[in-house]
Amino acid sequence: MKESPSAEPTLDEGESHALTVPPEAGGIRLDKYLTDALAGKTPEGEGTLSRARLQALIAERRVTMETGGKTRPVVDASYKVKPGDAFTVNVPAPVPAKPQAQSIPLDIVYEDKELIVVMKPAGLVVHPAAGSPDMTLVNALIAHCGESLSGIGGEKRPGIVHRLDKDTSGLIVVAKTDRAHQGLAAQFAAHGRDGKLTRAYWALVWGEPKPRRGIIEANIARSTHNRSKMAAVKTAGREAITHYTVLESFGEPPIVSLVECRLETGRTHQIRVHMTSIGHPVLGDPTYGGSQKTRKAKLPPEAQALLERLNRQALHAHHLGFEHPVTKKRLDFDAPLPADMADLLTSLEEL
Repeated sequence: MKESPSAEPTLDEGESHALTVPPEAGGIRLDKYLTDALAGKTPEGEGTLSRARLQALIAERRVTMETGGKTRPVVDASYKVKPGDAFTVNVPAPVPAKPQAQSIPLDIVYEDKELIVVMKPAGLVVHPAAGSPDMTLVNALIAHCGESLSGIGGEKRPGIVHRLDKDTSGLIVVAKTDRAHQGLAAQFAAHGRDGKLTRAYWALVWGEPKPRRGIIEANIARSTHNRSKMAAVKTAGREAITHYTVLESFGEPPIVSLVECRLETGRTHQIRVHMTSIGHPVLGDPTYGGSQKTRKAKLPPEAQALLERLNRQALHAHHLGFEHPVTKKRLDFDAPLPADMADLLTSLEEL
């Protein structure tokens, strides 16, 4: 849930990166070596290239190797590197792609000349990215707002000041003007520490967190085992703080709990990573929830079927409050659970 752009340096695209294999890396597959080596160029691996991306660059003959004074492309991602091997990774600059207007229904909670608050359904990506070039919230907003949509957030994500994971439902605010964007971005950068921004999420988690009200303080960094995942770490990483409260528990002993989480920071996948780190992953989470098979078996048949039908993490951004960046008026919005989570919650009351 990375709510604002990082100020830390990232691995630049549109550049070449020269790497020489050290003795301790000998025998490692080329794609893995390049992934790990490039990750070491930036703090916590932020902005680095995924292994899949590097495999694609290898296939495109964009990774070259110096041999006998000559340069040749390396096309085998499984090549076992040798100490002293010298590689160059040529990363092409991203092709500018201005999102196009697309007719996608919007559940508008509030709108004025400066901003718009939308209830984002699960399954909708916020802005175009690799793997989701269109049919995003941004495409829908361009169709709805037209030329008024702010461009200060970048051509690919105009007006976006925070985001929700694709399969997390809930409230999101988008700026329609530059002045609104600047004001909202400042509030999200402060993460509520100035008293202006409030955000709260409902999550269904396995078990019952102890104590029933607490604070999770665990830095978050990109996983060293899987670059597409984040992980709670004891050292390094970026500060991450989540306040949680158990609202209700189901079963005896508790099998599932409804928890409210409030963010003091905004890191990628923060709630999902933090709840997993204390042994209470979010139901249905395909990335951080583990197999969940044993736990699912303890649910009544109807709840098991509804969890299968949910097919996503049971996480919903139910509250969003902020100071209007232009009028300075306090705005607070609350969104009920979507039908898929509400039905699952009702079935859990049988426990």
